[in-house]
Amino acid sequence: MTLSVLGTLLGGVGLFLLGMMLMTDGLKLAAGKALRNILENSTKTRIRGVLSGALITSIVQSSGVVTIAIIGFVNAGLMNLRQAITIIYGTNIGTTMTSWLVAIIGFNLNIKAFALPAIGLGMMLRLAKGKSKQGAMGEVLAGFGIFFLGIDVLKTGFEGFGNGIELAWQGDGFLSILIYLGIGFLLTVVMQSSSAAIAVTLTATAGGVIPIDNAAVLIIGANVGSTSTAGLAVIGATPNAKRVAAAHVAFNIITGMVALLLLPLLLKFLSSMRVLFGHDAGPATLLAMFHTLFNVLGVVILWPLTTIMIRQLKGLFRSAEEDEAKPVYLDKNVISTPFLAIHALEKELERLGKIARRMAKGALSTEISMSPQLAKDKAVFDQLEISVGDFVNRMQRSDLPAELDDVLPNGLRIAGYYASMTELAFMIAEKQSETQPLQDEGIAELFNNFKGTVVKMVEVSDVELEDFSLETCENSLQVVIDEYHDLKNILLRLSTQGVLHVRQFVALQDMISYMRRIAELPAKAARYLTGLTQFAELEKEGEPDETP
Repeated sequence: MTLSVLGTLLGGVGLFLLGMMLMTDGLKLAAGKALRNILENSTKTRIRGVLSGALITSIVQSSGVVTIAIIGFVNAGLMNLRQAITIIYGTNIGTTMTSWLVAIIGFNLNIKAFALPAIGLGMMLRLAKGKSKQGAMGEVLAGFGIFFLGIDVLKTGFEGFGNGIELAWQGDGFLSILIYLGIGFLLTVVMQSSSAAIAVTLTATAGGVIPIDNAAVLIIGANVGSTSTAGLAVIGATPNAKRVAAAHVAFNIITGMVALLLLPLLLKFLSSMRVLFGHDAGPATLLAMFHTLFNVLGVVILWPLTTIMIRQLKGLFRSAEEDEAKPVYLDKNVISTPFLAIHALEKELERLGKIARRMAKGALSTEISMSPQLAKDKAVFDQLEISVGDFVNRMQRSDLPAELDDVLPNGLRIAGYYASMTELAFMIAEKQSETQPLQDEGIAELFNNFKGTVVKMVEVSDVELEDFSLETCENSLQVVIDEYHDLKNILLRLSTQGVLHVRQFVALQDMISYMRRIAELPAKAARYLTGLTQFAELEKEGEPDETP
């Protein structure tokens, strides 16, 4: 192979990738909002999810772009795992459109006759309309022309390549299969585009460089290689986003394995199709057909297994927050035994209190900006609170003793107090981030002392403490209330004296009010939680001894 042929091949690949990039970027700008709306609104059923994934990928000519968009939606909580997986199915079908474009247009038409005018018209439209939607469509048109111009250059290069050398690893053995799988995978990883790798494969096969059997294996490798984009996109992402990437990898690997196992049958089927078409179907068309066939086959195989896949994926990539949000003590099997059910509820409410107190202390220790941990803790709390509510509702629907009619609402009341604490924690953190630091050292000291008193009150409200007592809790709360009134009067006096600006006074007044309330709530929760504990102990003592 001469340097001239090598340069032609590299140039063809470069033009192809440049064309794809222009088409993709132009379509994202021209129809980005519409494509996002399709992704958001067309996943109500699995069929619609597959169809929308296939449609969008066919339009933007990049499964990687669609996959990254899906991961973004899942990261933002706009799409659940089931919806994302069905779109992943569709993207693998949609990406086969590139194969058909190359096979049908690239080998059956005079490419330069429409590619060069498309590039010219597209760039004129882009220059005339700038970054508007019309300009973006001009970019798409130019990219379309460059895309096929690259195909034409690749055809020329591979014709010269095929006439000059015969690959040493051509054959049907296991080693040959591994080699072509690896080549397909590496081509996709290097070019970050399975479409580009497959286009190179189709033109190389049409040029006589690669036998069609080996080319089919190379396409399988390229299909698996497309998972590298998703793998890179989820570095540092949420657990759900990582599950989407894992689903993408699983689909492509399983589909690739099935295609390899059925390769002789699929190739035989392609040969029969070639006979059916009267030998008019060239190698590129047959490979496009093969690419589509095994991706559709993969969807058919995995379709009934989607629910199982989702269940398995939810057990992977669990974050510490997700583990903490999972109930530890609540179990539907204990509902029939009152003292066990109340005890389980009590322990889970204690876990809620632990998170709420952690958020309160975290907010009170925030000086300038809100801690990212607050948002994580709030998500954990909200999920756990829902589980507690569901458990109480199930208990109320069961055949429980009449004395629980007054006890169960207290469980929801306790959860409500802790929920209000988490809301106040956010309000305090936001208010502190918006308020200018206190310049007066005396005021700052009074303010920080009050925060310390509130923190101490929050800490002593923990009913799990060995030395916990309601009396200590009530006394600490009274100290907070007394300091609150004293500090409020001091701030008011300083405001009237002009030491504090009105806005600063109002902000500080709001903040110490939030702090007083965040101290009162755990005290209320502790009173009711202590009563719940005592009831559980009485119920336990009243249970008959089952030992002989």
